Amino acid sequence: MEKMTIRIVTDSTCDLPNRTVSQHSITVIPLTINVGAKSFMDGVDLTRSEFYAQLPNFNPHPKTAAPGPEVFTQAFGRLADDGAQAILSIHISETLSATVNSARIAAEQFKRIPVTVLDSGQLSLGLGFIVEHAAQLAGSGKEAQEINSALNNLMKRTHVFASLKTLEYLRRSGRMNFALATFGELLQLKPLLHMNMGQATAHRTRTQKRATARLLEWLSERAPYEKLAILHAGVQEEAEALHQQALSYFPQGEVLIAQITPVLGAHLGIGALGFACVSKE
Repeated sequence: MEKMTIRIVTDSTCDLPNRTVSQHSITVIPLTINVGAKSFMDGVDLTRSEFYAQLPNFNPHPKTAAPGPEVFTQAFGRLADDGAQAILSIHISETLSATVNSARIAAEQFKRIPVTVLDSGQLSLGLGFIVEHAAQLAGSGKEAQEINSALNNLMKRTHVFASLKTLEYLRRSGRMNFALATFGELLQLKPLLHMNMGQATAHRTRTQKRATARLLEWLSERAPYEKLAILHAGVQEEAEALHQQALSYFPQGEVLIAQITPVLGAHLGIGALGFACVSKE
């Protein structure tokens, strides 16, 4: 029996390197960043370094928007034209964005080939690792049902945790409030976020040093890892320093340090720093 051609769609919050996206022919749908009257397609019209250089001075503060269902419908159509027999569309947690909902509406309306939509319950490379695994499984000829069940298992073991330099950007953006609204700027607390299975929890420490120590504690609790990467928003040197501190936790091979895409950086702000990881079973 010939294997079914299943293609993978995701969105620009996945933070996967371009080479991974190309290698697995993953379709990435950009979210939009609006600054006043100007609109930028995330990851397309604005480089990450340009965005972080300009972020403190943007006036008004950037607003972000999910792609509409028609964007997904067009993407699904192109993949069907290209020979796809089924599509798996995997997106940022619906607790953070309406993107997955747009994909669902499009999938219901799209009749040419079956489209399955999955809420990853994640963001950034937490989503990226799930998407990459889906693409590897699809490429090796696994059936849709098999891929879904493997991803459900993977999602349970996938975590993103990060410290934020400030609550200012979350407050300006009016989004992604989690439990943070209650913290205020009391004594300049350093907020920490943890994301797993669509559940975002917030923690706090007094100093940046303590925040980094907490990140490393969380890292040791979930080791060993199948996948581990450092995430940062505009603080490459701090990311490299954190990598040195966390070296013993990295699986053999590549160490990924990813700058968080602008559509997430607009909410988390410059200085967000943390890990995306998949614990071993």
